[in-house]
Amino acid sequence: MNKKELLEKFSHMEKQIGELYEEFGTLKESLVRLIEENHHLTVENHHLRKRLEGHHSTGASQEKHGQKIEKEKAIGEGYDNLARIYEEGFHICNVHFGSPRDEEDCLFCLLFLNKQHNA
Repeated sequence: MNKKELLEKFSHMEKQIGELYEEFGTLKESLVRLIEENHHLTVENHHLRKRLEGHHSTGASQEKHGQKIEKEKAIGEGYDNLARIYEEGFHICNVHFGSPRDEEDCLFCLLFLNKQHNA
């Protein structure tokens, strides 16, 4: 293989690596969107289940249930606040808490939101 062929081969490989890198970036963005959508749907599902349980309660159990819902609502508000802070562009994970996100999604933050909500 002469020098010209070798250089052409390296250039071709470099182009392929660049294309793979772009495809990897696209896949990462899709994964982040799916994780965010999953989180939002999980939160919405949780709220809907609690609301549905609230309609089925009666009498004294309604009072206890109301207190439980208020407690969970306060906890839910905390999660909502963390999600809002994250959406405003700040990290909420323990790795980079409070620092700006540079418009890129942070998998640590997203995993933290999912972990906290499912706990």
